[in-house]
Amino acid sequence: MDPYKHRPSSAYNSPFWTTNSGAPVWNNNSSLTVGTRGPILLEDYHLVEKLANFDRERIPERVVHARGASAKGFFEVTHDISQLTCADFLRAPGVQTPVIVRFSTVIHERGSPETLRDPRGFAVKFYTREGNFDLVGNNFPVFFVRDGMKFPDMVHALKPNPKSHIQENWRILDFFSHHPESLHMFSFLFDDLGVPQDYRHMEGSGVNTYTLINKDGKAHYVKFHWKPTCGVKCLLEEECIKVGGANHSHATQDLYNAIASGNYPEWKLFIQIMDPNHEDRFDFDPLDVTKTWPEDILPLQPVGRLVLNKNIDNFFAENEQLAFCPAIIVPGVYYSDDKLLQTRIFSYADTQRHRLGPNYLQLPVNAPKCAHHNNHHDGFMNFMHRDEEVNYFPSRFDPCHHAERHPIPPPVLSGKRDKVCKYYLL
Repeated sequence: MDPYKHRPSSAYNSPFWTTNSGAPVWNNNSSLTVGTRGPILLEDYHLVEKLANFDRERIPERVVHARGASAKGFFEVTHDISQLTCADFLRAPGVQTPVIVRFSTVIHERGSPETLRDPRGFAVKFYTREGNFDLVGNNFPVFFVRDGMKFPDMVHALKPNPKSHIQENWRILDFFSHHPESLHMFSFLFDDLGVPQDYRHMEGSGVNTYTLINKDGKAHYVKFHWKPTCGVKCLLEEECIKVGGANHSHATQDLYNAIASGNYPEWKLFIQIMDPNHEDRFDFDPLDVTKTWPEDILPLQPVGRLVLNKNIDNFFAENEQLAFCPAIIVPGVYYSDDKLLQTRIFSYADTQRHRLGPNYLQLPVNAPKCAHHNNHHDGFMNFMHRDEEVNYFPSRFDPCHHAERHPIPPPVLSGKRDKVCKYYLL
């Protein structure tokens, strides 16, 4: 019998109860006791295992984006942009790539109402033939601060008072009064767009500036935008109270019910493109996340469509353990010098290693669907089956070799070390 054929999966459930090690359990209702009235014996391994597993069912919730819902589907290219990028999943119209998408609120706890005024997360994991690509964004095209150095303080100000555990406006206003660049984000948050009706009726944005690179090495700055085909709908303050009072999970239920009934949510993907050689021609910094790119100057270009046609099988496995990181890119897509993006590249993966463990990318929902190979061995909860004898590189006994080189941004970087923010020198 191949022991790896029947790896842990509900598809291979036995017809009777067992322990985690597979031993049969003949009574899952009663503890092992001395006589019929007790006391309970510590040697009741099944009882101890059952309680110990129950005690550890919860994992640390996300510091931000704790409240969320996810669904699966596909992304299909509808317009040819191969002149802009050598990314395989964007190689031609008609190409489809499986995806999983997670929508979320940002500040509030895992069980909080989905009607609270708060930015929404819009994160897409593309399972491409060249590895995963995580496009992690929000429903607004801008952000509160430009530099990730400010992010922990910003979140602390938005979270409840550490003394009373009550979210208080004076703390929020106190912090952001020192950061006038946040006003653009607040103009979205306190507009009628501030509370989406549900996840199906909201836009998404990559927020940060990324780079697309074609096979010849030519680079373009890019902004990503998701537009729902069913239109944008939002809730006014009175509607929030009514909807949230009736169902604090209304957006999660709406997404689940829509997909279950065959009313598949769909978004169109658009991009804005800028030649990096032209970035100084504008009266704004294109790498500043508190600014939008004017669409009359840099128009939206259609790329493809996102369709969510399958609900997740298990909320914990495919929502709570689902992990995103803007550092996860594919050939043909690269970062920019956007300061907020640069800090997100580190912080997202770091928080997932803390929350889920160092091998979180081996979890099925996070693992690439393409063949992959490296020497990242061992560590907590490493369940990858390995039978090779060589775990180093290079070796004459291991035929694995370097992948074909792919282009990265060509500009040479230079400058002095500096912590002065140029925006305050204007």
